[in-house]
Amino acid sequence: MSTAESTTTTADAQAFLRDFRSLSVIGETPGHGVDRQAATAADAQARAWFTSLAAQYGFRTEVDRTGNVFALLEWTPGAPYVLVGSHLDSQPTAGKYDGAYGVAAALHAGRRLAESTVPGEEPKYNLAVVDWFNEEGCRFAPSMMGSSVYTGKLPVEEALAIQDKQGTTVAQALEAIGHLGTGTGPTAAAYAEIHIEQGRSLEDTGITIGLVHSCWAAAKYSVTVHGEQAHTGSAVIADRKDALLGASMLVVLLRETAQAFSGAVLHTSVGQLDVYPNSPVVVPSRVDLVMDLRSADEEVLAAAQKLLHEGITRIESDANVTIDVQQSHAWGLNPYQPAGVDLARECADKLELSHAPVFTLAGHDSINMKDIVPTVMLFVPSVDGISHNEREFTHDDDACAGVDMLTEVVARLCRGELDGAK
Repeated sequence: MSTAESTTTTADAQAFLRDFRSLSVIGETPGHGVDRQAATAADAQARAWFTSLAAQYGFRTEVDRTGNVFALLEWTPGAPYVLVGSHLDSQPTAGKYDGAYGVAAALHAGRRLAESTVPGEEPKYNLAVVDWFNEEGCRFAPSMMGSSVYTGKLPVEEALAIQDKQGTTVAQALEAIGHLGTGTGPTAAAYAEIHIEQGRSLEDTGITIGLVHSCWAAAKYSVTVHGEQAHTGSAVIADRKDALLGASMLVVLLRETAQAFSGAVLHTSVGQLDVYPNSPVVVPSRVDLVMDLRSADEEVLAAAQKLLHEGITRIESDANVTIDVQQSHAWGLNPYQPAGVDLARECADKLELSHAPVFTLAGHDSINMKDIVPTVMLFVPSVDGISHNEREFTHDDDACAGVDMLTEVVARLCRGELDGAK
């Protein structure tokens, strides 16, 4: 029996699984996923789970101005904190593991460290387990909002003023659930996060721990297709300026662009279509949507963007519409500190857990945090690579092995073993 296969038999593992399963019923959907969008009642209930369990395990909790929740263990008064965590919010119909696994794992890593700390041998840094606000970005855009404010990439006043589709601001939503806090959170010395892979490379290769070394390059666009309203029955086809037709052609263009590059080196998608007036008898006059391109090869990404813009020009002519395109986010190949990857590899070797270096294709709060402090990002396998889906699943053995791994990593970060990492 491998180490990963034996981890669920320990008392620590059983405690983790018990707590994770209690979290998993919060906001549960009929399809056995979860719906815990940011600052909703279900998110508030998950936050109550977090603060209650943290108190039970000896943490003190506080909430900052953007709704990030921190559970604090102070061993060395005045010292900075090693932050470890993820997020409890979800997509509208999501799985139970994305984000939530990382928060539960972080709480249990902190509990184990607190229980094993010997008086007089306290670590150099304190510990803070964090639930980042609005990582998913489905109710309030942009995603990774809480960590963006924490790291100074997004002004807090700007974040609090953002509205959802019903016109509710972030500030109003946080106040409604009692999580519009104060301050800027604890000062960070380092950061660690564990997450399900949301891909299938680990499962395909039988690897237990993914050592995340870099994030794919990406380009995201906010797009508005402008047409003209008309009657769906009486308007002559040749006269129509159908914004939804233009948007549909964009969807096809993005898929064809991905298929133009062999070897699955480019991922593309179109999402969050808002159609106006969205009436069954009106040709749409406006469609707002988001386009997303990602690749591990920056030259491929640049070539894909060129194809995309050429295709948009054709669509404007063919569909008789105009298309406004604004780049909302873009980043190149985005590496984590090599010293953090090396530290994680040493921890996996010590625990006799199989491991391999991996990319992250998705965004995570660690991408923000690595720009200000030494950061370690870890993955555990996702069954069939499924994520943002109610069928999302990670085996208990892998989940528990990940908690063991995270505990070892965080212990070493608290001892200052990544100090000075570049």
